[in-house]
Amino acid sequence: MKELKTISDEKLLRQIQSGNDDAMECLLERYRDMVRKEARSFFLAGGDEEDLIQEGMIGLFKAVTSYQEEKNTSFSTFAYLCVQRQIYTTITAFNRKKHIPLNTAISLFEQKNQEEELSLDEILETPEETPEEMMLRKEELNDYYKMLDQNLSKFEKQVMYHYLNGETYTTIAKKLGKSDKSIDNAIQRIRRKIRNDQES
Repeated sequence: MKELKTISDEKLLRQIQSGNDDAMECLLERYRDMVRKEARSFFLAGGDEEDLIQEGMIGLFKAVTSYQEEKNTSFSTFAYLCVQRQIYTTITAFNRKKHIPLNTAISLFEQKNQEEELSLDEILETPEETPEEMMLRKEELNDYYKMLDQNLSKFEKQVMYHYLNGETYTTIAKKLGKSDKSIDNAIQRIRRKIRNDQES
């Protein structure tokens, strides 16, 4: 595990594609602070910061499972956009239900922080994407999360929730009253369902 921390994102992704669970855990952990930082830069009226962090981790998991190196975009950029778009989509859906104007629910709508991160306007319309491509990407993300909701069992959703929160197989197993092997099998089923959906 220690040696994985020193290799590039792209090499980790190749190992993940070969079924290396440690590589998956390492890559999720590498970007966990970024997810927390992005979640905390948004404000969800009536919501919880942890909810946005969880949504951000789902966006990161989506980035890991759908990244295509041949498209010549770095994984860090792709992951960043997936995380921000998932958080933004969550806020938009929440506000639509509550009839809250979007700009009252987001604290940094037209601001950039000291590290020159993207504003929301830039998240939704980046130089790499046309409006049509942006809309297609949003539809793909929506379809992806709908697929997870429809195809994962209640147990698999629980496992995925804890796994994306950075918990070990042993910790998840104790919380859910299952064996480590049962948790590992659930993770493998989740990945298989995601791969099957992408190939269909």
